[in-house]
Amino acid sequence: MHRPADLARAHGLSAQAVRNYERDGFLPPARRSAAGYRLYTDRHVRALGAFVALSRGYGHSVAAEIMRAVNRGEESSAYAAIDRAHVLLQRDRETLASVSAAVGVLSSAPPSRAHRGPVTVGVLAHRLGVTPATVRKWERAGILSPARDGSARVYSAEDVRDADLAHLLRRGGYLLDHIASVVRQVRSAGGPEPLAASLAGWQERIDDRARQMLTGAARLASYLETDAAPPVGVTGGAAVTGDQRGKSR
Repeated sequence: MHRPADLARAHGLSAQAVRNYERDGFLPPARRSAAGYRLYTDRHVRALGAFVALSRGYGHSVAAEIMRAVNRGEESSAYAAIDRAHVLLQRDRETLASVSAAVGVLSSAPPSRAHRGPVTVGVLAHRLGVTPATVRKWERAGILSPARDGSARVYSAEDVRDADLAHLLRRGGYLLDHIASVVRQVRSAGGPEPLAASLAGWQERIDDRARQMLTGAARLASYLETDAAPPVGVTGGAAVTGDQRGKSR
């Protein structure tokens, strides 16, 4: 048997945090002593280790969703949450790849591509070889955000750069919402050149998250193999009553 402080110490947590994790369903319900104190077992040690590892890779809210499902005996729901997280990570990789490709093309473009704006929608459309309606569609998608001169759209040099990038990615088959994400990255970095310098760090962060997700999944798999969830409200063969759960010792 283990005390809350014993579990907390191994992960640099407070004993109250461990109690809260049990209360919130991240850990299975604990039995109580005759005096009302929580009695944690090795199963709880493994559950806490799995939750902490999952949190590092998947984030607190997804880790909580996974562990709640597991401790309810709903493993399919836990796997679904894991699948969704990996889909999002793959989208981050795709965004990074498209940003890297686009930045490479824009950074190596000849000086003649530069345009000092402001220009009208007609001029911008003619420059790109598209229709004004296409440029307005990009605006509605959040790719472009031109200023207004009365009722007329006015595209700055930065807008022209973003339109060049959008046109490049559309030819590559990317969807508008994906292009909007790439353009936001370029804008926040202040242009293609500063963004290019940050791509290696971006890649490292994605890879680190992927490793953390692998570690968390491995800890979860170990927990599932060793500690199959009993019926809800039962642990170690003893039912846990509502009154017992309410105690905070």
